[in-house]
Amino acid sequence: MKQHLYTQGARTFWIHNTGPIGCLPSTLLTITNPPPGFLDNHGCVKSQNDIAQEFNRQLKSRVMKLRTDLPHAAITYVDIYAAKYGLIGSSKQHGFVEARKICCGYHKSGIDVGCGGILALPNGTQISGPSCEDPSTYISWDGVHYTEAANHWIASRLINGSFSDPPIPITHACYTTS
Repeated sequence: MKQHLYTQGARTFWIHNTGPIGCLPSTLLTITNPPPGFLDNHGCVKSQNDIAQEFNRQLKSRVMKLRTDLPHAAITYVDIYAAKYGLIGSSKQHGFVEARKICCGYHKSGIDVGCGGILALPNGTQISGPSCEDPSTYISWDGVHYTEAANHWIASRLINGSFSDPPIPITHACYTTS
């Protein structure tokens, strides 16, 4: 695929890694009384984040090889894992509620109703999965996807090059021909 794109004239590539999947609130919903060492210092599933980080290490190694194989391409590696994990670790300092809370949906007492869903209980009661009053204070929209506010926070750091290799803003990440 890369060779095909390159031979067709593609010269600018922005490759981002995977995020901290062990921090997704949907992953954490069913975890009660985890054994010592199961969660990391941010309350995320350590083994799942270890897998994500190993994937990211291998991806970065491939990106380095691509830079050698495609010398006329501008290839930027973006560490979205670090950006998202940084936000999760400092959520309250940036005006967000607890990082593991979900804005949209109902998730209590083993009952899970997805965002906008309705669950009819055997006793005739209905439970709905409404959205929170202020999504701008949440990191997670529905347990898997990030809110607009969280994505804005992350994007502002990615765009300025804070989490890029090489560490340059996206506006300077392209080769130009004159």
